[in-house]
Amino acid sequence: MNYQKEIAIKVQVNGKTLESSVSAEASLLEFLRQQGGIVDVKCGCSKGDCGTCTVVFEGQTVKSCLVLAAQANNKEVWTLKGLEEDPLMKKLQESFVRHGAVQCGFCIPGMLVTARGFLLSNPDPSRAAIREAISGNLCRCTGYQKIVDAVWAVVTEATAERA
Repeated sequence: MNYQKEIAIKVQVNGKTLESSVSAEASLLEFLRQQGGIVDVKCGCSKGDCGTCTVVFEGQTVKSCLVLAAQANNKEVWTLKGLEEDPLMKKLQESFVRHGAVQCGFCIPGMLVTARGFLLSNPDPSRAAIREAISGNLCRCTGYQKIVDAVWAVVTEATAERA
């Protein structure tokens, strides 16, 4: 017996409406990738451990594999691609490149979205706080130091601009 029910949803993704039917247990990650063709949201583990699927959902940074697609009905979602014109995101991207924080690139979309969300709520963190903030995002290439350096550089540049 199959009790799988389809639910019609409408989600604002990166400023555009995306409508589709999804199964009741489909994650937001599955919806974005399968129905939306949004590939900057990566699927690493599907259980909230790696952070590669991090998006901004209703203003909060979340792992999209842990949110049901149905929960996003009539809500707003932003991915890295949709945030590319955001001034803070531009600074983070430039700093990641400048500091060699981008290697294979798989974790980078989630890492950037996480760093942006963290800096919006904590614009003057310590290096230790940055390291803790990104700890829910796994990176197998950089050893995290270059990522922390890149985020720290954005913090110190913002501090110098305010002075």
